[in-house]
Amino acid sequence: MSSNQSFKIKHEEAYASLMRGLKELDLQGPCVPSDLVLIGDHAFPLAMNSRGQVLMAASLYGSGRIVVLGHEGYLKAFPALVENALTWLRGDGSDNLSVGVHRNVSAAANSLKKSSFQVEVVGAFSDRLGVGVYVTDAYSVGSDPKDLVAFLKAGGGVLIAGQAWNWAANHPKENTLHQFDGNKVSGVAGIYFTERYGEAENLPVYPQISSSWMTGRDFKDDLEFLLQGVSEFNLPSEYLCSEVLVHSPLAFPIGTTEDGRPFLAGAYYGRGRVIAVTHEGCLKFESMAPFWRNAIHWLDEGRKGVVGVMVDPALKVLSESGLKCEKTNFRKDLSVFVCTAYITEHLEEIQNFVAEGGGLLIGGHILNLMGLSLLKATISAGSYKATIPSEAIKDTYHFRHLLYRFAAHVTTGGKLNNHEEGCLKKLGSDCNVYLQMKAHDCFHYRQVLAALTDVLKRSGLPQVSDSCPVMTPKDHLLLSVGSAVYKVCPNPDALRPYLIKDNPAMPVVCNHKIKIDANTAGQSLFLSQGWESMATTPHFLPHVSQTTSQLFVEVKYVRTITLSHGCECTRQGAARYLYSRISHMTMKAGRGSSSFECRQSECYSFFPSVSVNDKLQM
Repeated sequence: MSSNQSFKIKHEEAYASLMRGLKELDLQGPCVPSDLVLIGDHAFPLAMNSRGQVLMAASLYGSGRIVVLGHEGYLKAFPALVENALTWLRGDGSDNLSVGVHRNVSAAANSLKKSSFQVEVVGAFSDRLGVGVYVTDAYSVGSDPKDLVAFLKAGGGVLIAGQAWNWAANHPKENTLHQFDGNKVSGVAGIYFTERYGEAENLPVYPQISSSWMTGRDFKDDLEFLLQGVSEFNLPSEYLCSEVLVHSPLAFPIGTTEDGRPFLAGAYYGRGRVIAVTHEGCLKFESMAPFWRNAIHWLDEGRKGVVGVMVDPALKVLSESGLKCEKTNFRKDLSVFVCTAYITEHLEEIQNFVAEGGGLLIGGHILNLMGLSLLKATISAGSYKATIPSEAIKDTYHFRHLLYRFAAHVTTGGKLNNHEEGCLKKLGSDCNVYLQMKAHDCFHYRQVLAALTDVLKRSGLPQVSDSCPVMTPKDHLLLSVGSAVYKVCPNPDALRPYLIKDNPAMPVVCNHKIKIDANTAGQSLFLSQGWESMATTPHFLPHVSQTTSQLFVEVKYVRTITLSHGCECTRQGAARYLYSRISHMTMKAGRGSSSFECRQSECYSFFPSVSVNDKLQM
């Protein structure tokens, strides 16, 4: 079994166990739930309304499991769901039937009297209770529930329910994601109560996990804090910064180029925060000192703890923040850790450090798990204006936000504005990079892959020809992501008919190697990206790829084909041209080479720079 199938099955099995025997969840009643935001590898929704708001969810953390309900009233309203949740939370193979229920939700204990669980109502959580599962509302976990988090991490089960909109209304200046007590437990597992009302509906229970594209936060408050006194970012010429791909619902760009390419970004992860700058050399420049002071305080969150600095040049500038800074490697007692982008040690410890409330500056490959990825593309030196916080979502490119908008454009006819259309080329490039991660164990990766697969199935792949050239940004994007989705999707055979709509019946040849020898001796050369892949990958010639037999084409002298563009439409045009020529040949198993002439008039629409009559040896 492939890894993507294995991880998907684990999540689907968990979902099936939690929703066993349920046909619907009628949330239409007095309870007004909070909308939940999910991040990380393991969090997945259980109940989602028609607007895409998540109202119930589950996740894993360490060796433990957690279920989160968007209102405490649901503990009484849905006894069958609660019993399913306790069974799943207890863990596979556990014989511990004891359940601790906080006294503020004792109604849940009453509904469990006829179950097989041994229920005890308690005043507060303690690791001395010896329970396998603990049930509480989101308001009774305390301001520092480290014992409950440790219980969860060690293998315990937690069922927590509540809403945060009332708390947020009474604490308008507080950060709900980190200051609301319930999030201090559920946040470590990637599930957050938000201040947004959830729209209550009568929800059908679907056989498979639903997907949501709701944006987690507008980040206006975060950017206002981070950009106090900062009008621009000056990137020095002596350091080459990388571009950042921002792909988590709770990650956001901070510093970008004029065309929206981020070189500085932040994220929420668990109970902690992260800032990624793509070259540690930037930390020592006095011109960026105001930003670094803001950044360290944003990461510290008012704890006034110790900042551990692994990067020597950064120590002087960061010490001006007023916080205690020390030259040190990673330690668990730090408030903020500043490291290089190349760190390879203590990765799991650093991940848990952030999830449980620490701050991280820079990061490295661990950033992938936190919704930020360093790309190969680089950012030129120069001065870049700081983002205007109030316009961040509207005017700044964000991968997930634009992908959601594009999916809605294709599936429901939603209109894209000029700025969004102008960013579609970058979106296509970022989709390709994101899909190459092959993070099939991550629910959000599978969510993006499922969305792109759905887009391709609904719209199809543009069928490019001389009479039907690629004209729109939408078609360019579809052509850009089509092959990438095909490579990583779990069922490429099911996707193929949507990519290739004109696929006439063809003779079947098994175990027959075809060599294409194009000789353009003495001519100029431009090698299109993608021809290297055509040499070994059958789906660049999808017209001649069948379910029961596939035709592999080996391009023997690929360097002799002269092309003027390295774009997706050229590759697709090449595939269609080769197909049109191959399909008119009679091929029989065991037969030797055949040949045909490629006339310049036929080649021109697909290979505009070909200037000789090329002979292809088949």
